[in-house]
Amino acid sequence: MPERLVSEAITPVFATSDTSRMAAGEPGLPREFLWRGRTIHISTVLRTWRETGKCHHGSPELYVRKHWYEVVVDDGATMKIYFDRQPRRGRGHKEPRWWLFSISGPEASP
Repeated sequence: MPERLVSEAITPVFATSDTSRMAAGEPGLPREFLWRGRTIHISTVLRTWRETGKCHHGSPELYVRKHWYEVVVDDGATMKIYFDRQPRRGRGHKEPRWWLFSISGPEASP
């Protein structure tokens, strides 16, 4: 089944986060998150990667901008989710950091 763009914020269930990589500066991948009123359970992590970008202040250094995860969820769908290390600044409210980018396979939408 083709990959479908979603690009919607998700709400992690923080009690399910894998904190083992946090000491290395990576986010704790939640094993559950809320999307469209449903709790989605991650059953398998297929792969991970990072997206980098140049410093915004002229330095030649590269910084990690996003942590990406391709995961399989309980209903068999494959999802690409990411953690945004530098979310856009909103008007006085906290911007989401976790996003569902795309989905393929069995429909996981309610």
